[in-house]
Amino acid sequence: MSDQTPTPDRPSTDHLSSGPSNSPSWAGDHEPTTELGATPPAGTGGQPPYGDPYGSPFGAPAPAPRSRGRKRFAAGVLTAALVVGGGAGLGGAAAYSAWFDEDGTLSNGGGSGAVTTSPVVDTGEDDGTQTDVEQVAEAVLPSVVKLDVAGQEGAGSGSGVIISSDGRILTNNHVAEVAEGGGSITISFSDGSTAPAEIVGTDPITDIAVVQAEGVSGLTPATIGSSADLNVGEDVVAIGSPYGLDATVTSGIVSALGRPVDVGRDDQGNVTAYPAVQTDAAINPGNSGGPLVDSQGRVVGINSSIRTSGSSVTGESSGSIGLGFAIPIDDVRPIVDQIVAGEEPTHALLGISVQPVQSTTDGGAPVAAGAQVADVTDGSAAQEAGLEAQDVVIGIDDIRISDPDSLITTVRSYRPGDEVEVTYVRGGDEETTMLTLGSDGETSAG
Repeated sequence: MSDQTPTPDRPSTDHLSSGPSNSPSWAGDHEPTTELGATPPAGTGGQPPYGDPYGSPFGAPAPAPRSRGRKRFAAGVLTAALVVGGGAGLGGAAAYSAWFDEDGTLSNGGGSGAVTTSPVVDTGEDDGTQTDVEQVAEAVLPSVVKLDVAGQEGAGSGSGVIISSDGRILTNNHVAEVAEGGGSITISFSDGSTAPAEIVGTDPITDIAVVQAEGVSGLTPATIGSSADLNVGEDVVAIGSPYGLDATVTSGIVSALGRPVDVGRDDQGNVTAYPAVQTDAAINPGNSGGPLVDSQGRVVGINSSIRTSGSSVTGESSGSIGLGFAIPIDDVRPIVDQIVAGEEPTHALLGISVQPVQSTTDGGAPVAAGAQVADVTDGSAAQEAGLEAQDVVIGIDDIRISDPDSLITTVRSYRPGDEVEVTYVRGGDEETTMLTLGSDGETSAG
């Protein structure tokens, strides 16, 4: 078990519900970001979950292991997460190729009839040309759906992205989980038709879910891009069903990359956190699970949460103030691969509990920013690499670590087995060590 410390005060952000006015408002009492989905599940308690880190690609060939040199910035914190360790999930590393046969069609277990799936393209750098939002909307709208979700805790709506022609749909966990335990999901397509859907699998730690629409075919899967190719200032378009208004298109720019965002904690204390793509495109309750796309209509993120200025007089979450957050698609893809393969999603694990930096460390000079190690798990990657309690982690590869949140979300952007360089301060001296990240699938649920 990972140690925890009291959560400091945090600015306000919410999960976004677009349910009827008498349904629960999704904004928990936690204040970092607000997920944008149907209705809040029971047991979240408004506290952000703090697990150990995750994430990377869809059904394309597995990318090379990540190492130093990535252009991510773990700066600007919305909340103060406390624990890097623990987690959920059984099973091995991501099955990157499980989704596809060699010819690029979806494996259907030997059945007849090929099913097309979302192509994954190498987007390259933005060419700087002005985005034609009309063309982007025309291309992407057929691949975006509305989800009406109902369950014991209430009802509401969210959004989703079609990833296979036979009705496999990517959305947020906080949208789909409302239907768990006997609830219902109804999918509304761009042509006006509807179909019931069942949950294929969910991953609360990354806030990702896959659902399967029943009795459909010939759908248009979205094209998948790469969030690693995004640049601050680049044009993006958000599509979804804010407040139940399906096929809503908004545009903006990438405001920041690698923004540490956490939105809640599950019953086991695992944090839902990710290194978000921040955008000023208007995102509101009901946009959850919908795509954030680039100037060519390629999905680069899954819209999940917003920062809010407070609550309305009715007690419901307020809407967009131009601070929206999407889960990077590169971090979504391996989780979807595992869900589709019938595996429990796994996440990279450092194996430490952390806390905000204290005024001094181990008798050395004060450290201005970082994540201070409170405890090291026996047998973990951190212990094998020589990390100790009281060390202050200040960098992962070329990414600056400013606080516990940024450490959690940075590790979440890697996959189990990736090798990273950890920079830390001990007794006033800066040191580095290489380690191979573990997997929460190797730990027991207890």
